[in-house]
Amino acid sequence: MRAWLVETLGDPKDALRLRDVPEPMPGPGTVRVRVEAAALNFFDILLCQGRYQERPPLPFTPGAEVAGTVEAVGPDVGDWPRAGDRVVARPQLPHGGLAEQVVVPASAVYPIPPTMPAEEAAAAFITYQTAYYALRERIGLRAGETVLVHAGAGGVGSAAIQLARAAGARVVATAGGPEKVAVARRMGAEEVVDYLAEDFGSRVQAWTGGRGVDVVVDPVGGDVFDRSRRIVAFGGRILVIGFASGRIPEIPANHVLLKNYAVVGVHWGLFERRDPEGVRRIHDRLTTLYQEGAIRPLIGARYPLEEVVEALEALYSRRTVGKVVVAP
Repeated sequence: MRAWLVETLGDPKDALRLRDVPEPMPGPGTVRVRVEAAALNFFDILLCQGRYQERPPLPFTPGAEVAGTVEAVGPDVGDWPRAGDRVVARPQLPHGGLAEQVVVPASAVYPIPPTMPAEEAAAAFITYQTAYYALRERIGLRAGETVLVHAGAGGVGSAAIQLARAAGARVVATAGGPEKVAVARRMGAEEVVDYLAEDFGSRVQAWTGGRGVDVVVDPVGGDVFDRSRRIVAFGGRILVIGFASGRIPEIPANHVLLKNYAVVGVHWGLFERRDPEGVRRIHDRLTTLYQEGAIRPLIGARYPLEEVVEALEALYSRRTVGKVVVAP
C-alpha cells in the first residue's frame, strides 16, 4: 500500500515522501481501516517541521482523522467494530492516516451513519468535537445568548457557528475578505464582519446595542483576544481555543474582575485523553444533529492522496476555508 512518510524534518515539500510500505496487520485490540478520506489539520504541518508537542521517531505518517471501512479486526476487540463497518477513526502516531490503510485502536473508532459521506465524516470529527465541547460542555451555552465567533470560515469557526445556532443562540462572526464573509454567513451567522476592512469591535457593539456579547469563540489569540475582552458582556465568557495569530495574549486579572467575565480554556486533545467516554457521548450527539440537518461540515478543498504536499501548502497559506480533505 502507499503511505506518506516524514523521513526528515522540515516543511512538507521537503519532509514528506509517498512510499510503498507493507500492508499493516491489526494486533490485539486494533482494527485495520481502508481510508476513504483523511482530513488535514494545521498541526500536521507542525509535525513535519518538528515544532509540535509530539515528536514521533522518524519515519512517521501524519494524519489525525480518517473515515472509511473496517477491513480486518484483531483479537480482543469485542463485539464492535466488525469488518465492513463504516467508521471515523483517530489514528495514533507514528502510524497516521495519510495512507491507503491504517491500523487504529478499536477504542479510537466511531460509527458513522450510512448516509454520511466519508469525506464529511473525516472533516467533522476534531472541529465539531472541539466546538461542541467548548460551547456545550465548558460553558453551557444557553438559547438566546449572543456569540462572537472569530475565523468563522475556518474549521472550528464554521462548526461553532452551526452548533451555536443549533443551541438557539444568536451569532456574529468575523472573517477575512468577501469570500470568507460569504462563507460564514452561509454557515448561519446573523452578522459577519470583514476584519480586513473594518473594526469588528464597533460593529459587534452596535449589533448588541452596546451590551457586548455573552460568549467569544477565539481560535486566533493575539490582538483578537485583546480586542475581544473589551466587548464581552458583563458575566460573559471567552473561550480560548488556539493561537492561530502566533501570539499568546496575556490576561489582565484586574480586567476580568472589573467586568465579571470568565476566560475558559478549551484543550480538546486533553479532554479526549482524560474522558474517552465523553468524546463518544459527544460523537453520538453530533451524529444526531447531522442526521437532523442541523450541522453540515464545510469542506473547502479536496485533493487526491498524491497531492498531500500541495494540500498542506494551501492550508499553511490560509487560502482555504473549512477543512481540507484528502481522498486516496
